[in-house]
Amino acid sequence: MIVDLPNTTTAKISRELVRIREEGGAVALGRVLTLVIVSQLGREEEAIEAANDASREHPMRVIVVSTDPGDTECDAKLDAEIRVGGDAGASEVIVLRAYGAAASDPESLVTGLLLSDAPVVAWWPELAPDVPADSPIGRLASRRVTDASAQPDPQAALHRLQGSYRPGDTDFAWTRLSLWRAQLAAVLDQPPYESVTGIQVSGAADSPSTTLLAAWLQMALEVPVDYELTTGPLAHGIHGVHLTRPSGVISLERNIPDVATLSQPGQPTQNLTLKRRSLRDCLADELRRLDPDKLYGEVLERGLPLLDEKVVQS
Repeated sequence: MIVDLPNTTTAKISRELVRIREEGGAVALGRVLTLVIVSQLGREEEAIEAANDASREHPMRVIVVSTDPGDTECDAKLDAEIRVGGDAGASEVIVLRAYGAAASDPESLVTGLLLSDAPVVAWWPELAPDVPADSPIGRLASRRVTDASAQPDPQAALHRLQGSYRPGDTDFAWTRLSLWRAQLAAVLDQPPYESVTGIQVSGAADSPSTTLLAAWLQMALEVPVDYELTTGPLAHGIHGVHLTRPSGVISLERNIPDVATLSQPGQPTQNLTLKRRSLRDCLADELRRLDPDKLYGEVLERGLPLLDEKVVQS
C-alpha cells in the first residue's frame, strides 16, 4: 500500500503513520533500526528496492530524503509517500521529496520520524558529503555508509574518505571485499605455512575496492604491494591477486563474471564462485553490525598511506 501526502509536513506524516498502524495493523514494534537514505530526486527507487530486500533480514523504518541540490529557486514544498505491506518489504518506507527551501534542512525533516530508542544508519547511495559525520543527516547516525564507486572519481573519493574518517563510517568499496578477503585468508591458513614475500593486485581504475584490497594486504602481511589499475570497456572490479611464497605463487583471478580461478603450487586449479555483491547484499551486510568497523578505519588511515604513490595504469 502506498499513501500519497502532497504538500505536507512532518507532523502530518507522523499522524498518518499512526492512522495506518491502527487501521491496517502495520506495526513498528519489531523494527530494530532507522535507515535514512539520502538521494537525488528521481533516483531513489534502486536504493529503496535494496532496502526493502535487506529489511527481510533487518526489519526497519526507511526514511528517504530526496532532493535536487541544484534547485534553489523552486517554491518550498514537501511531498511524501508512506509505503507499507508489499510495497515496503518487512519495513515501512517514508519517502520525502523536498523542494526549494524545504530541502535546506534535512535534519529537521527526519528527526520527528525516527524510531525512538533505535539506532540510526545513514546511507548515501550516490553523491556523499565531504565529511559524512559532520553532515546534517550524518550527525544523527551511529553508522554512516557511502559508496566510493558511485562518485565521479572513485579513487579520489576513497582518499577523501581517508581524510574525513570518523568511527562509524564505512563504504561499500570495503563491503564488496568480504568474499575476496575470506578466500585469501582461507588459503593462507592452509599448509605450507610460509611467509608471503611479494604481493600483486590488479583491478579496474574505477574500482576503489582494488585499492582497499591492496592496502589491507600490505597492512596485514607487512609486504609491499604492486598494484595495477586498468581502463577500458572490459575493465571492471578486481581482476586478481598473486601472493608469492618460497614454494611458489598463489593466484586468485576473476577473468569472467562471478567465477574465480584459484591456482596453488602442487594443487589442481579450482574454479570458485566469487560473485560481485549486489547493492542488497552490501546493505544487509553493513546492517549486521552497528558498532564501528575498526578494521576498515585502520585500512583507511594506516593501510592506504603504506601503498606506494606510484600506481601502474594501463
